[in-house]
Formats: sequence, structure tokens, C-alpha cells
Amino acid sequence: MTTFDLVIRGGTLLDGSGNPPVRADVGITGGSIAAVADGLARGREEIDATGHLVTPGFVDVHTHYDGQVTWENRLVPSAAHGVTTCVIGNCGVGFAPCRPEDRNTLVRLMEGVEDIPYPVLTQGLPWNWETFPDYLDVLAQRQYDMDIACYLPHAALRVYVMGERGANREPATTDDLQRMCALLDEALAAGALGIATSKTIFHRSSDGKPIPTLDSSDEELQALAGVLKKRNAGVFQIVEDIHQPGATLAHMISIARTAGRPLTFSIGTGNSPPYHWRRLLDELAEANRDGLTIKGQVLPRGIGMMLGHELTLNPFYSTATYRELSTLPFEERLRRLRDPETRTRILAEPVDPDPALVLGRMVRDFDHMFQLGDPPRYEQPWQDSIAGRAQTLGITPESLAYDLMLEGSRGQMLYLAMANYADGNLDAIGEIFRHPDVVPGLGDGGAHCATICDGSYSTFALMHWGRDRPAGKIPLPQLVHGLSRKTALLVGLNDRGLVAEGYKADLNIIDFERLHLHPPHLSHDLPAGGKRLIQHAQGYAATVVDGRVVYRNGQPTGELPGRLIRANRVRQAA
Repeated sequence: MTTFDLVIRGGTLLDGSGNPPVRADVGITGGSIAAVADGLARGREEIDATGHLVTPGFVDVHTHYDGQVTWENRLVPSAAHGVTTCVIGNCGVGFAPCRPEDRNTLVRLMEGVEDIPYPVLTQGLPWNWETFPDYLDVLAQRQYDMDIACYLPHAALRVYVMGERGANREPATTDDLQRMCALLDEALAAGALGIATSKTIFHRSSDGKPIPTLDSSDEELQALAGVLKKRNAGVFQIVEDIHQPGATLAHMISIARTAGRPLTFSIGTGNSPPYHWRRLLDELAEANRDGLTIKGQVLPRGIGMMLGHELTLNPFYSTATYRELSTLPFEERLRRLRDPETRTRILAEPVDPDPALVLGRMVRDFDHMFQLGDPPRYEQPWQDSIAGRAQTLGITPESLAYDLMLEGSRGQMLYLAMANYADGNLDAIGEIFRHPDVVPGLGDGGAHCATICDGSYSTFALMHWGRDRPAGKIPLPQLVHGLSRKTALLVGLNDRGLVAEGYKADLNIIDFERLHLHPPHLSHDLPAGGKRLIQHAQGYAATVVDGRVVYRNGQPTGELPGRLIRANRVRQAA
């Protein structure tokens, strides 16, 4: 007798709670888990999970698919890595609310902060909304390969209320604050997950202007936090420059105390001392012991900038000669770069003609620059870095990097661990990752299209920290808990992240021994022929969203059960 719509049979269940694995069948009816036990009755459809892990779907709380969700159904690359729910609107950037006259401002901001090209956004965005509730209504009509939830982006809110004054970071008046608070209240009523903002000097528009929220006063942030308190709803997401000497979490603790709601922020480490992350973790633990809910988000590997001639950046992009060649068609540019005279000229030119251009120096950090290889290696010793290899060869790291990037018909990419690589390894990140008040995140799926490809962090975490690292492994139950239930609870999505009766039927079936990351590659599949870095994986035998199989062995099935989640309507598990 058929009892279930789908039965996942005979797998090793890591249910997301952090408990040890057990052998169990999972029975699904509709979009919910109906039973978890050994020897369940037949289902109309069955998946043989013998020898595989069965986990909850992963909840990625830090993505930037704000544009893609208006024109795409499949959220690449996150969908390739077991993600079944993603959160957009992070860092205060997004496209709603927005008046027609401010569209260019928000597009330039997203282009600069998240490296999503201007032509991609101007051609891709339909702009069939103005208010934030309008934007949610547009998304609610669409279908996806995963569920999406949205923060109200503070930068967009500020520009909507204050116009040019907001974009220019002028102080908000009393009337401005009242209007912003009213619109946040309206957004929460419509289903916003909370509000997201940025206070970092590194977030700038493509025209060089700092993000509109950079100089937002404490009064402004406290007023917004007060709206969360009044509604007893929502999450406050923030990015701050907390890794400077003497920086503390005091400001964020104050906001969390006012809101009485969860606050989440980005944490990690620089590559060189002095390091501050242990002190910050101590502050974080104390704040949570005091009854607040504050969670750090960490990327469980180096924050990886990809460098190459087809990409946004490379070690020579700011030199005078390279800038002259940058407008040439790609094949012609490669031909000119391979000319010995051009090579000699570029290698002799100043690193950074513009002293204010910090990236021009960052992309020459050869001590933390590597060839990733296939399979990609995200933790390599200094001897394998460009600097280390150049020293062994008796040449300059600039010349080695120059020659490596011209190998092959289209050149090759190099990987720069621009942060999270303290002392030349991932030991510090492993310690941060294990902290009970830290969740995995910051993969930035949908952003940094031709610069960063870290949306694969869930697969990396399982492989590297759970299987392949020679020392310092993290138990698989703890890893799966962090990728699923822990992140779901942080953002109030209490109906998922756990394989138990009554919970949402979002699951992964993983051939753990075969789990494998492929190297990032470039695809020209965005609107206007825009390019983005993509990274695929093998080993995901199936990914299930709302009880329907959306991917089998990495290939789409055609099912698109993912929907907009309105946070105020999340169903509670039985």
C-alpha cells in the first residue's frame, strides 16, 4: 500500500540537530516530512539512499540574488551545493524600495559593492515595483529551485526616503527617521525577514561613493531597531569594520539590546597580525550569556578573490600598459600580453599609479596567492604560493604570476585568499567556525560575479572540515547542524533545517565519499551577455525542495517548487 508521495530509503540520516547519525527512511507527503523511521511503507516515488548521507537542505543566510530572482528561476551557483533556502537583501543593498529616478543610484551601488555589472542589471531588472511590498509581490509570482527570503535593504530605504540627501550620507531628520521606521514596519508586515545595513568603508558604488548607510547615526540605527522591538519580529543584519585595533562589538550589542531581536554580523580574520578575532569571540559569548541573540557569520575558508585576464581583477590590471590593452577584444589582448616586449614593460611599471586604489596593491599579495588546481585546494602551504614557488625558482613572483595567467588557450585563473588565511592556514577560521555563537555564511552567492566564487562553501565545509583535512576535522553532525538548523533558527525560519516529522521537506542525499568540488569556471549567461564565475560539484545524488526533487546528480529535473517566504507567515513544525 502506498502511503507517502516520496520515500528516501536506507540512508544514513544526519537530521540537522547535531545528534549522531542513524539509519532511517524518510517519508514525505506533500511538502512536509510525514515520518522518519526504519522500514517505512512504499511511496509513489522512492530514492535509494543506501550508502549516502541524508541531510536537511542547507539555509544560506548571506546571498545577493536580489537582481537574479527577478529574471532567473535557478539560483546559480548556490543550487549546486545543497542550498534549499537563501536570504537576499544583505549588507543593506538591494532594489526596493526605489523610485524611478533613483534606479541608477541603486544599480551603481550594487555594481560597486557586489560586482554585478551595470549592463547586466539595467537589462535584467524589470523594475515592475516601487515599494518593498511591491517587490515582494513580484517575487511571490515567480518560481525557483529554492525558497528565498528578503531583508529590507537599509541603503535602498534611505535613498527612497531622503533622495539625494540619503545617497550623499547626510544626517536623517526627525521626519526622515519617522518615515524610515514606518516603511520598515510596513515591510515587516509584508513579510520582510528584517533589515540589513552596512557600516564598512569597503562598500562603495561603482562611481566611488561610499554606501549611503556608512555614516548613519546611532540614532538612526536605534530607531530602526526599535521597530523590530515594537513588532517583536525581524533580524538585524549588519557589516561593520570591527577588525581594526581597539574595535569592539559594543555598538552592535547596543542595537541588539534595543531591538530585543537576533542580530547577525560578519566575522573573520585578516591574514597578518595583530589579530582581534579571539577578543571579539569573547565579547560575543558574553553578550549571548547576557540574554541577547547575536551570531557571527564566517566563511569557512579563505575569502577568495579569483584573478585572471577574463575577470575583473588581476595583479597587473592597474598598470598603465594593461589599462591601454583592457579595451581590446579578449583574444587580441592575450596575444598582445604574450608579446615579450609587452611583458617586460608591464612587469617594470609601478604597481599602482593611483595611490588611493587599494585593490591595486591587494592583488599583488603573492604570499597568499595560489593556483587552485583540480581538484581545487583552498588550503595550501606558503611554499606552494606564488611567492614561495618564485623563491624556489629564483624569479620574481610578478613574473611567475604573469606567465601562469597566460597558460592555455584562454589563460588561467589564480586564487587569492585575501582574508581568513591567518598565519598561512585555516586554523583560525576553524576555531571561529566551531564557536557556538557563529554560523557559516558569507558565500555571497549572486554577487562578485567575476571576482569571487565562494557560494560553494557548504560543499567545501563538508569535504574539507568533515572529510579531507589531515588535522582539526569537525564532526559531520556539527557541520550539518551549522549549515541547516542553526542558520534557519537564526533568521526565524523555524519550519526547516531539521529532518523530523512535521518539518518542511527540504533535503539533500549526498554520496559523501564521492563529494567533489570542480574548479571555478567563467560563464557568459547573465543578461547582456554578462559573465559570472560558476562552480559545480559532484556527489549530490538528489536535492529535494518542498517534497519535490529539483536536482538529480547535479542535473535539474525541471521542478521549481521554491517560493518567496514571507517571514510573518512561516508555518510552524508539528
